[in-house]
Amino acid sequence: MIKHIGIFAFAGLLLAATAALHAEPGTHTPGAAARQHNQTHRINQGVKSGELTHEEAQGLREDKHGIRQQKRAAKADGTVTGQERKDLHKSLNESSQNIYEEKHDAEKR
Repeated sequence: MIKHIGIFAFAGLLLAATAALHAEPGTHTPGAAARQHNQTHRINQGVKSGELTHEEAQGLREDKHGIRQQKRAAKADGTVTGQERKDLHKSLNESSQNIYEEKHDAEKR
């Protein structure tokens, strides 16, 4: 009996892994969602601490909106190519740099 339970558990695990591999092939953007969430947190923290003016924060949020649209467009055809993924992460890098620069400039609210 225990042997059968082990076999069924293994089969279930194998089936779940196979289903995960076949779910939306090619639309994965590893790390992009976490980076976007982190950048939102950095912007909000900058406003709270006074490192960012409301105008600076609004501009940074508009940049993030553009990145969300870029990500949506890349996924629209069902496949995110390597170049699209590279472009998305380049945009995220630029956004991160912009957040840093705005937080460290001389402007205070």
